[in-house]
Amino acid sequence: MPFAPPVQGSPWLDPQDRSRLRARKREAVILAAARAFRDRGYHHTSLDEIAAGLGITKPTIYALFDGKEDLLFECFLAGVEPLRAAFREVETRGASGRERLLSVAHRYAVAITGEFGWVMVRVEGEDLSPAMSARIKSLKSEIDQGLRSLIRKGIADGSIAPCDPKMTAFALAGALNWIAFWHRSESSPAAGALDPKTLAARLLQVFESGLEPR
Repeated sequence: MPFAPPVQGSPWLDPQDRSRLRARKREAVILAAARAFRDRGYHHTSLDEIAAGLGITKPTIYALFDGKEDLLFECFLAGVEPLRAAFREVETRGASGRERLLSVAHRYAVAITGEFGWVMVRVEGEDLSPAMSARIKSLKSEIDQGLRSLIRKGIADGSIAPCDPKMTAFALAGALNWIAFWHRSESSPAAGALDPKTLAARLLQVFESGLEPR
């Protein structure tokens, strides 16, 4: 009789394998939830529907997340984390403020066109608990302050024309966030069948010329 591989929960399963398995499950649920929230809306999507789409049970989701609101936050975090990483990365470069700002903005645009873009933009309008709203606002403020900081650095080093950092950050983020309202997929007529990176590059060309010092 052939040896059967260890099953989930088996004492023979290596702890690292259990950790990796749990991480993969979380990633699958987060991605499925993000797609469901985008397609049907947060309040019109149930955990039962998400579970059914994955071929699992709702208790399995509750074993990984505290509830639907927690799952929504994890979708938001999955979209925002690459931006936070981008800010950290550009701080180690010897580039100008404008170059660093555009590098972050490019990552921002790619994130918005990705699977978590809808959640990143619409999450604050979903009537969340005060505690969850505060967590989300804090992360959004972090991104906003990061943009303003890079704009101020660009003004200081002469790579960005003198401007109001707050207003400029709002204008840039507003244009990038709006992508989530009209971009749906690479086959979307509004997107011109562009992949996310190309779409991001073309959109940011508008800002590049406007940010050049005169």
